[in-house]
Amino acid sequence: MPAGGRPTVRSRRLGTALRQYRQAAKLDQPQAADVIAASQARVSRLESGHVTARVIEVRLLLDAYGVKDPEVRSKLEDLAKHSKNRGWWLEHAAHLRPDYVDHIALEDDATYIREWQPVMVPGLLQTPAYAEAVIGGGPHCIEPERVTQLVKVREGRQAKIDEGGASYTAILWEAVVAQPLVAAGIHREQLAAILEIGKRKNVIVQVLPFSAGVLAGYSSAFSSFSFDEEPTVEAVAMDNLRGTSVLEGPEDLAAYANAYDLLRSAALAPDASAKLIRGILRSLKEDAS
Repeated sequence: MPAGGRPTVRSRRLGTALRQYRQAAKLDQPQAADVIAASQARVSRLESGHVTARVIEVRLLLDAYGVKDPEVRSKLEDLAKHSKNRGWWLEHAAHLRPDYVDHIALEDDATYIREWQPVMVPGLLQTPAYAEAVIGGGPHCIEPERVTQLVKVREGRQAKIDEGGASYTAILWEAVVAQPLVAAGIHREQLAAILEIGKRKNVIVQVLPFSAGVLAGYSSAFSSFSFDEEPTVEAVAMDNLRGTSVLEGPEDLAAYANAYDLLRSAALAPDASAKLIRGILRSLKEDAS
């Protein structure tokens, strides 16, 4: 069973896939239960992610559903094998909301990560000083010790990008780089870090200019994730005051994939974005001198 009796991201992804393949095969849950010699209740819990399917169950169900693609089968078997694995972030579990753990797990599994951020620098790009400032200065009145732990978690999340473990694209509204939310020195350091990170082969940073107009208000901040070789959006996460919401429904995924395409098309190209950030950084340094 997933830790704490609640679905994990991996068990939920596995369950969703098994349900979709069952429905495509036009079988009901009692028929699926017969395949694995289990109760309908177990199939229901497998498909909701509250129970993790064993590898043999995955194989039997995929056989019954007529799923022969070896890549699909391997992917789902891997989810069954690793759904209970302890991630690096669980050593900080006492300081993390369960929904934030879900977000981190999505990042850890992803092959493609795309973010839109109209307010602040995304966590995967934040310097420790910037992260400390925005976490400690937020509306939740977090005690200093927990701020320190959350900054460490943010640095841990960045290892995925630092090591080239995923392709990462971030689109920032121009206000994020032009209007400091933190102390001027921290903001300058942050802009320099964005320029440096943007040089990596697996990272693309684009700026949506003020001239894009109302498109900047088209959507609040969100992150989308893909888990295969192709960048098909398979999950979307959105942060809000109450936590992180994860969307996995086909219509939701299509809507956010379209939103990201619109934002990316309107954003400056990576080279032009870097030039804009360099210009802003240069002006900030001149103002400070």
